[in-house]
Amino acid sequence: MKRTLFVTAMVMFGATAVLAQSDAIAQRRALMKENGKAAQAIAAMLKGAPFDLATVQASLKTFVNAAQKAPALFPDDSKTGGDTHALPAIWENKADFNAHFAKLGDDATAALATIKDAASLKATMANFFDDCGSCHQTYRAKLN
Repeated sequence: MKRTLFVTAMVMFGATAVLAQSDAIAQRRALMKENGKAAQAIAAMLKGAPFDLATVQASLKTFVNAAQKAPALFPDDSKTGGDTHALPAIWENKADFNAHFAKLGDDATAALATIKDAASLKATMANFFDDCGSCHQTYRAKLN
């Protein structure tokens, strides 16, 4: 009886660990997907779509939210699995990785206060997407 309880407990513990790992990966994938949608909305305006301040602000708030939540979604037990594209460099240089998110959050917060029209959108966002690109180049596996 004790042995059965022990084995059951170990199986449940292992299943919980797998779920926790895949949960972090699933959460960060969802968060990054939202970032992608936010970036597309702004990029469309930069390419000539009509300026919409509400959409810009919602997109920037998405980036602020991601900057706050994302660092916690890369625990050590989520390096592999869940079809992750995260590179080992994340865990090898966690301070720099987290600094990228802090910069993204700071830049998005500043943009929220700065952007009021199409001209300020273009001026502000010129360097903003470099935050995303520099992090992806260093910490995300290339997609085929």
